[in-house]
Amino acid sequence: MKKLIIILGVLLSFSLVSAQEKAKSIFDIARSGTVAEVKEQMKQNPDVINQTNESGFSPLILACYRGNLEVADFLMDKVKNINYNSSMGTALMAVIYKGDLKLTQKLLDHKSDINTADAVGTTPLIFASKLGNIEMVKLLMKNKANKNLKDKQGNTAFEYAVLSKNQELINQLKN
Repeated sequence: MKKLIIILGVLLSFSLVSAQEKAKSIFDIARSGTVAEVKEQMKQNPDVINQTNESGFSPLILACYRGNLEVADFLMDKVKNINYNSSMGTALMAVIYKGDLKLTQKLLDHKSDINTADAVGTTPLIFASKLGNIEMVKLLMKNKANKNLKDKQGNTAFEYAVLSKNQELINQLKN
């Protein structure tokens, strides 16, 4: 009888652990889940999509960083502040880091602020310039990024381009 109780206890503990593993947070869903899962979380708490995790990231930032396009696209229309700025920047900065031109344009189309700087004053254009992403720089310039903004070190996107010695990048920011 003792063995049966122990076996049942072990089986129950495994099923509880398994159920807990299946319960995803909004942040897990943002990274790799589905819109249906986001909607399910929103039924329980409509404001869940506006929360931040322990690192200060919103679900939209995480979805953009991880390239979860379906969820990112859904969240763009639903979050209170598409320009929420973590210490490492906005959702727009996340897609610029990943180099996703299509998602960058979608965020801009949804009124993402092209000139919002992160905690060290890095704007999306400065970030794209630091990364040497010429296509991203072109896209940001086409969407009227302010190339005269400086980060907290006093540098503009053009100055970072000059430091990179990438002539094509320099030419893009010179014009």
